[in-house]
Amino acid sequence: MFAKRRAFAGAVAAAAVALAVLGTSAAHAAPNGGKETARSATVQLADRHAPDRNARATVAASAAATATLAVIQRRIADYVATHGTKYTFGSYFDATTGKIVLDTDAPADVVAALTKPTGMTAGHLQAANAVQVNQSTTSDFWHRRDDIQPYWGGGGITQTAGVAWCSAGYAVQNGAGTRFSVTAGHCFANGINVLTESGANPYGVVSNRRLPTVSGHAQDMELVGGRSYSGRIFTGGVTSTSSAPVVAAGTAYVGFTDYCHSGRTTGEHCGHTATSITGQVCTSTGCKSPVIVFNGGTQPAGGDSGSPFYVKDTSGGAWIRGNVIAGNGTTSYAERYIDVAAAYGVSIVTG
Repeated sequence: MFAKRRAFAGAVAAAAVALAVLGTSAAHAAPNGGKETARSATVQLADRHAPDRNARATVAASAAATATLAVIQRRIADYVATHGTKYTFGSYFDATTGKIVLDTDAPADVVAALTKPTGMTAGHLQAANAVQVNQSTTSDFWHRRDDIQPYWGGGGITQTAGVAWCSAGYAVQNGAGTRFSVTAGHCFANGINVLTESGANPYGVVSNRRLPTVSGHAQDMELVGGRSYSGRIFTGGVTSTSSAPVVAAGTAYVGFTDYCHSGRTTGEHCGHTATSITGQVCTSTGCKSPVIVFNGGTQPAGGDSGSPFYVKDTSGGAWIRGNVIAGNGTTSYAERYIDVAAAYGVSIVTG
């Protein structure tokens, strides 16, 4: 299902291809010694003119401060190795204030043990007593291609990390309040355990797959459930951490010229014109109709299948109209939200 797909000849969108994409890797020949040497020399020469080259620390760390910081950092590393990652720690010498800083969400007794003067010299003791402790939690950076719960629409999702990708669409919920993420039906088989694109986090399990070649429905949709899904969608580029709240969902309108899509391959792009909301697209997974047809702007690409198709209001809120399923680089197609809602008996989750 993840192979690039050729559209069936004679279909309404004869050149349309389903937008699931295979991961690729390419071997690069190593440059010869002369080229590598020349490149390194160029980089070193250019660095002399770098705008940040002449920056200097406001306050230099004393020998005592350097040694004290090393003791504290070793204690922290030993503590984490023994007790795990329940608490987070950031430790450094702040060259603008001259203080050792410890950013942590650990309780006071743990902090006291890590910064205690036992075993330190008089100079170290003075530096240890001057440690500035800031209560804060430090987390790993994440983004569209490595999402964390609660999951947003537009993030990269996969069955096997590094092999093939689709994009999450938007969150819906049934009458019992159980939430699901919608994506394209050609992405994954029922029962598949889906991961975030990086493979680091479980995204959920596929159910209710609708696809002509699988279920006989003229639709391209499925649900992913079992995890936490938010009423927000990623905005910005392919490694963005920004988002927009979903405020509503409904039908698209023919002639509107500023629809958007937001997927793991191309990021967020607007300026799409809806040319039909009763189109048909036939690909290797069958004919789907009625679907939204749109062109203009930067079109979706492989891996954007499932990504949300929407319009933004003046406050930046997203009004969901569907999710991308196919395209040929010039014209693209989206499953209609109104058909997703009718098929599954669900409503949109707002943020």
